[in-house]
Amino acid sequence: MPIPKSPRRSLPAALLAGVLAAAALGGAGLAGRADAAEAAGGSDTGTRTVEYFADSHGEGRHVQVPAAVPAEIRKEKRTPATAAPDGQVTALQKTGPSEGRLDLVIMGDGYTADQQEDFRQDAESKLDSIFAIEPYKSYKGLFNFWLVNTVSNESGVSGDPTQDVVKDTALSSYFFCDDVERLLCIDEKKVDSYAQQAPDSDIVFVVSNATKYGGAGYSGVQSTAGHTGIATMSSDNDRSYLIGAHELGHSIGLLADEYQYAGYGRYPGAEPVEPNTSILTADGMSGAKAKWYRWLGESDPAGGTVGAYEGGGYYEYGIYRPTQNSIMRALDTEQFNLVGREAMIAGFYRDADVLTARTPTTRTLRPQDHIRVDLAPLAKGLSDVRVHWYVDGVEVHRAAAERTVTGKELGVRKGTHTITATAVDNSASLRDPAAIRAASNSVSWTVKTGK
Repeated sequence: MPIPKSPRRSLPAALLAGVLAAAALGGAGLAGRADAAEAAGGSDTGTRTVEYFADSHGEGRHVQVPAAVPAEIRKEKRTPATAAPDGQVTALQKTGPSEGRLDLVIMGDGYTADQQEDFRQDAESKLDSIFAIEPYKSYKGLFNFWLVNTVSNESGVSGDPTQDVVKDTALSSYFFCDDVERLLCIDEKKVDSYAQQAPDSDIVFVVSNATKYGGAGYSGVQSTAGHTGIATMSSDNDRSYLIGAHELGHSIGLLADEYQYAGYGRYPGAEPVEPNTSILTADGMSGAKAKWYRWLGESDPAGGTVGAYEGGGYYEYGIYRPTQNSIMRALDTEQFNLVGREAMIAGFYRDADVLTARTPTTRTLRPQDHIRVDLAPLAKGLSDVRVHWYVDGVEVHRAAAERTVTGKELGVRKGTHTITATAVDNSASLRDPAAIRAASNSVSWTVKTGK
């Protein structure tokens, strides 16, 4: 995208026996990272740290897996029976220009040429489930959805239903990744190649044609297509969509995992950078006016009240999370807590704009010329967006909420003037001043009167 993307943080590099290494003090809690030295698009050497959920209602785990797909699964050269739809891109939802939107690319694996309509239906089903969850629901209009057809030679994916099953598929997705049955890994280079066919790529979902429950989350991905996160999920399990919803919490909201590992002990690091974990107790937050102190005591959609609950970021003690439970802790709920919702909305606006200009901003306008703006089609729910118009920095209140104006209507007089439209999201879900600032954007035009 022309607008620079905010960097996505990644997990500490070292994990041992399925848990984060104790040496990773104060590191960011995101799953899946390609080492900085690896080439964009993924390397066939080394390992990846990925997150998975062995129990469709339980907490997550992190493991290191080989970067290379097993030779018997990975097919270097594929020759589908018909390549006509292979790589074909369809805009499932396009609400605005890519430079002002989050571009989500969805591709399938294990779907033959004759099953591309099945893929489309499965993709739509997963997206419908994810975007029924707040805050995705209210802010769906900030996303573009791109379907990329990926034609496989065989239907189904490797490891489904048993480990000895091997399929020739476009993205080489496979269960029993590193002998973990529910862990559904993919070939990152193949995903990157297909993602490049879309107009833009911020996040990738891979829907694998499988009945077995499973998936994986890769965050901090280095990709030539531009995406920084990949979530895999099985097509025919009715709870696998929660993996995608959780992984977007990392990639977009920059949220930490709120679960812990038994026996992992006390958190030894400094204050975490993630918005939903802290070394401060509730009293400490209130006194320091830090982290989620603005939400303390509020009734939470995930249940209970916002406080400081010990355990999170993989550690049992010395670190706190906002609520007893949330989707960032376990998949027995689909609710983000209030702190997570605010971080997600701020993340949406970090990479997307609610206000875009229909009238080009690069040419000088006359007072009678129409100036038009568009607002992203946000749902009435958490969002509450309003448009304000300014002439040389002074608001013209009578034009509030208008989508089309002229300089003359705004009262410009002789000379050269700057007209600015600003959209502000006054959502009650935003309390942090930084998040509120992120939830507004402006566009400006120069208007010049004649001699």
